[in-house]
Amino acid sequence: MNQLRGIKLLLVDDEPNILQFLELGLLNEGFDVQTAPDGITAVTLAKQFQPHIVILDVMMPGMDGFEVCRLLKKTENVAIIMLTARDEVDDRVKGLTLGADDYVVKPFSFEELLARIHARIRNQFPNLLGEVMIGPFRIDDRRKEIGYRGRVLELSPTEYELLKFMVINHGLVLSKSVILDKVWGYDFGGEENIVEVYIRSLRDKLQDKEHRVIRTLRGAGYRVDAT
Repeated sequence: MNQLRGIKLLLVDDEPNILQFLELGLLNEGFDVQTAPDGITAVTLAKQFQPHIVILDVMMPGMDGFEVCRLLKKTENVAIIMLTARDEVDDRVKGLTLGADDYVVKPFSFEELLARIHARIRNQFPNLLGEVMIGPFRIDDRRKEIGYRGRVLELSPTEYELLKFMVINHGLVLSKSVILDKVWGYDFGGEENIVEVYIRSLRDKLQDKEHRVIRTLRGAGYRVDAT
C-alpha cells in the first residue's frame, strides 16, 4: 500500500453509489482519491488536483465523458480510463481517438479496474513506483535499467524503451505498427523491418534462442511471456 501513496486518482461519475464504492475501495488500496459528480466539476477539479489517472464515466448529463476526455488531454498529463454501460465499438473508438488510454465496460469487477489502473501506472508513470517487478523482469525507469533473472541487461535507449513497452504489456499481442507508434513515434518514417532487427537483438541479450520469452505470432506480431 505504501508504494501507492502520492498516486492521485480522480473518479468522475453521476451515480453516487458507484462513486462511493470506488472511492472506498481505492482509498483502501492507498491511492489519493477525489471525486466529481459531473463533467464540469471534473475539469475544474483536475486543474487543482492534477491527478495521474482519471476514471471517467462516458454517459453523464451536461458535459459527457467524451468532452471531458478531450479537454483534459489538451491541458493535463493524465491517463484516462473510460467507463461505459455500452460495449459498442463506436464508443470505444471515439474515446480512444480523443485520447483515452483504456476502456472498461460496466458492469465490471473492482479487481479488473484495479489491474487496469496498475497497468496505466506502470506504462505512463513508472517513476511513481520506482522499481517495477513483472515476472522475471525488473524495470527501473529512473535508471533506465531492466534486469532479467538477476542480471542487468546492456540495452541501448531504444532497446530499453522497446523491451519496457513489451514487458509492461506482457501477454498481449503487439503488432509491428503498434510497436512503431509507441516506441519510435507516430512520425517515424522508416521501415517496419526495424522492429525485427531490434527484436533479434533483444532475444540475443535475453539468451532467448528458442523464442520463449519474446514469441512471434505469424501475421499478428509479438508477445512477451513474463512467467
